[in-house]
Amino acid sequence: MKKVLMIAHQFPPIGGSGVQRTVKFVKYLRNFDYEPVILTRDASKAALKDETLLKDIPQGMQVIRTNACDFAALPGLLKYFGKVINKFLIPDSERVWQHFARKQAFAAIKDNKIDVIYTTSAPYSDHLLGVYLKKHYPHIPLVCDFRDEWTNNPYHVRKGLRAKIERNQEKMVLKYADCLITNTPVMLSNFLRDNPETKGKFFVIPNGYDDEDFVGMEDIVPSNDKFTLTYTGLLYGKRKPDNFFGALKRAIDEGNVDKSKINVKLIGNYKVEQLQAVIDNYNLNGVVSLMPYMKHKECLAELIKSDALLLIEPSGPGAEAFYTGKVFEYMNTKRPILASIPEHGAAAQLITDTKTGLVSDFNDIETTKKNLIELYNCWTDGTNPVNPVVDEVKKFERKELTKALAEVLNNSFKK
Repeated sequence: MKKVLMIAHQFPPIGGSGVQRTVKFVKYLRNFDYEPVILTRDASKAALKDETLLKDIPQGMQVIRTNACDFAALPGLLKYFGKVINKFLIPDSERVWQHFARKQAFAAIKDNKIDVIYTTSAPYSDHLLGVYLKKHYPHIPLVCDFRDEWTNNPYHVRKGLRAKIERNQEKMVLKYADCLITNTPVMLSNFLRDNPETKGKFFVIPNGYDDEDFVGMEDIVPSNDKFTLTYTGLLYGKRKPDNFFGALKRAIDEGNVDKSKINVKLIGNYKVEQLQAVIDNYNLNGVVSLMPYMKHKECLAELIKSDALLLIEPSGPGAEAFYTGKVFEYMNTKRPILASIPEHGAAAQLITDTKTGLVSDFNDIETTKKNLIELYNCWTDGTNPVNPVVDEVKKFERKELTKALAEVLNNSFKK
């Protein structure tokens, strides 16, 4: 069995969507003749934790936890100073962690006779650590996995000198990696457009869902006295609920949706006062409810008990490349998806191909309203508005995706 050093700054018990991809690879890689050795950070002071995700780490697997180097976790008023420091670190706040984790990384390679190195971003400092190791061990293949784009990421726009530095860092990673992985075909096209010399290095492995996470939920049937529409995940930057709220308010004001018969749940780690102010502004008190971040299994149960699921992803340059991790778990619930997303993007194509929901462009409030009304009417009539293509959905099961990763790791030895 080959040994793979997996450098993943975000790893359980840290919670959130960013850890799912890596921990599921870790869970199933032994099935494909790879033994992971994970290099990550100490999570004792992490802001978002989900201890239940630790169950996905197979027994006896080595997890090396280094000092976190998290300036934002400094005590008292020092944390504000730490946040200022983080803003000046390039490419991200984990640059210091990447530097001090080198010693443990060298030891891991030597002690475990590592055959291949895998890095995952964000943070992009994971890849810089991978390149540093590659320069010292040129015979060990390096595989870099981009969960999100880097310099082309619409959520993190770089300008001036910082943009130039990060572009050079990205170019260096693309040069030294033996194989590269992206999350979506659109993301792949973007990378190849800007870096044609990398053709032949890139592979696409999307996010997915784990069948085992849904065990025990197969027979749950929604029985809500209100049409219950649920959103899970972050709301930040351009990813705002305002356009959906506008569509919802129109549907209520026009009499197409009974305000007393609809409940929208937003589940996540939110700035509650700011989000509540937006809800108040749209006069949606009593309709939209805010729920705190939940452990993964609990969150899935909330999805299964819902009548429909809300997906929000803003339009704009670069946004069409995103699937968002939650869409795959959404699809596996067999509940209809109300998607307010880039209409020509990767996620829209996925939902259309799998027939798992209704899509409108993020900025198209009127079509979002019509889709909402259609789902609401189906609920009142007791009919199912979607007929998922099960075979297409199954392509995104985590075991299948881990098999694809193992094939990329195998391919890296041929470079």
